[in-house]
Amino acid sequence: MKRVLMVALALMLFTANGYAASAKVVITTGGIGGVYYYYGTQISEILSKNNIASATAMQTAASVDNMLLLRDKSNPDKSTYYVGTVLPDTAYFTVTGKHEKFADKPAPGRILWMMYPNYLHIVTTDKAGITKLADLDGKRVSTGAPGSGTEFTALNLLKAANIDPAKFKKWEKLGAKESDEALANGTLDAYVWSGGLPTGSIVELANTLKRKGSNLFIVPLPDSDPAVAAFKKEFAGLADSQTIAKSVYGTAEDTPTLAFWNMFVAPASMPDDLAYAITKAVFENVGTLQASVKAAKDTTIENSARFVGKTAIPFQPGAAKYFAEKGMKQ
Repeated sequence: MKRVLMVALALMLFTANGYAASAKVVITTGGIGGVYYYYGTQISEILSKNNIASATAMQTAASVDNMLLLRDKSNPDKSTYYVGTVLPDTAYFTVTGKHEKFADKPAPGRILWMMYPNYLHIVTTDKAGITKLADLDGKRVSTGAPGSGTEFTALNLLKAANIDPAKFKKWEKLGAKESDEALANGTLDAYVWSGGLPTGSIVELANTLKRKGSNLFIVPLPDSDPAVAAFKKEFAGLADSQTIAKSVYGTAEDTPTLAFWNMFVAPASMPDDLAYAITKAVFENVGTLQASVKAAKDTTIENSARFVGKTAIPFQPGAAKYFAEKGMKQ
């Protein structure tokens, strides 16, 4: 009888602590310098410290690469699941197969929770002669790392503005850190970046530019711009009009721009109880996450619960169950 009780207790502890003994969770992030990298690293630490699973964070080129890894590397037979950070427009196009890399095999993504709104930055200097989106034409511009959500958004926005990147004076495809260095060194006129507020590397860039005698300028994207209007129509429900306050980066004025809610996603093959355990652990330790990553202040139960059942990409049932148990209205 005593042996039976011990076995039962062991099973209960295993269930309470998740899949630490059998599941491997790889958290895909983004480039060093961006919020995705630091956010994903903190999630990895939370899952490991709470014995939810064997969790590791992986640096990537961000959204598109993350969805490729989720699709191609997750292996339920080996209890291995690739989860991670992704922009909503990228998630939508990869899950529905509308992205060229996913046309034959869509990504089976499911939302675990909503992270924070990503703000589109078109970063330049006050001496580059770029004051509006159309001014990028013919300039030296980086559209983001290949395979990243930034690149995907940048190319679609340029398409809406009838700007052919192939006709740029110089077309680069750099990550955040490399773009900052190129802009500061004068080998780039502007670059596109999609990230949370503030993005640490841009704060550092603003300080570097001041030391060199110029100032950071973020190109405004107001609703009155025809390209912005066309982009919002094309991606209805995915892009929001928001403002980057001048206090964020020390710019001369507030900057109107587009914002997108980042999603933390898992493969559809992930067991519901593992998804539940991951979600529960994160929100029970969300204070630790928010203390480490400023953008995570918007990672709340309330912000995720209000999206359940209202997104083109479904929530993972285990995650949705957690939000329902917390009494959140959906």
